Amino acid sequence: MVPDDDGAFAPTTEDAPSSSGFLDDGKNTIGSQLASRLREAIISGELQAGSKINLDKARKTFNVSLSPLREGLARLISDGLVEFEDNRGYRVSSISLANLEEITTLREEFEVFALRESMRLGDVEWEGNVMRALHRLNRTERDAARPETLERWEELHREFHLTLISGCGKPILLHFCRLLLNLNDRYRRVFLTRTSGDRNVSQEHSEIAQGAVARDLDYACDMLRQHIHRTGTNLRKHLATKGIL
Repeated sequence: MVPDDDGAFAPTTEDAPSSSGFLDDGKNTIGSQLASRLREAIISGELQAGSKINLDKARKTFNVSLSPLREGLARLISDGLVEFEDNRGYRVSSISLANLEEITTLREEFEVFALRESMRLGDVEWEGNVMRALHRLNRTERDAARPETLERWEELHREFHLTLISGCGKPILLHFCRLLLNLNDRYRRVFLTRTSGDRNVSQEHSEIAQGAVARDLDYACDMLRQHIHRTGTNLRKHLATKGIL
């Protein structure tokens, strides 16, 4: 699936089978599966910020009816990734410095608080999950010259950050943290995946994880806050070079 010149969907050979490939199994509706597929396309930059989402073309691409497609788009509106305007239809949400700064600030507050609560409430299983997620991430190569390595690294990077806060015992807080991570990853993956990083991210992740499982609340929280802030600073620089205000 690729966006055409109008920002809508143009199916590739791989994306246009005789059937949609979506099946309502009672746990995941077709709408939720479509939302996941579209979410990944937006976060990865495959669907560009501000581009129009043509319902008819998208329906044909995915070989689904309008009802589950609208359901999927409604989910993405609630996630802040898609916007709907009367008489104009659906559009991928735009990006801006102000939006990035707000996301970064909120992540520093919500995610750090969730980590503190995870250290306070998390059990031995949580500790093991954190160290396993760290090991998988640090053992995975990220090479800008090999796009397949970037996709795998991004997947494990997201898993690591969510595992860190998974012991907080607060579902609403976790929901907001996931939403903010999605919004932040959209900026990260579009503007930073062409480089292999300009700082020792592996070391930063290790320091955060080790501090977390040691229950060193102030140290781990400070390391995570600095980690998020540095990422935001790098992203703002990239946006500025693109002339995005």
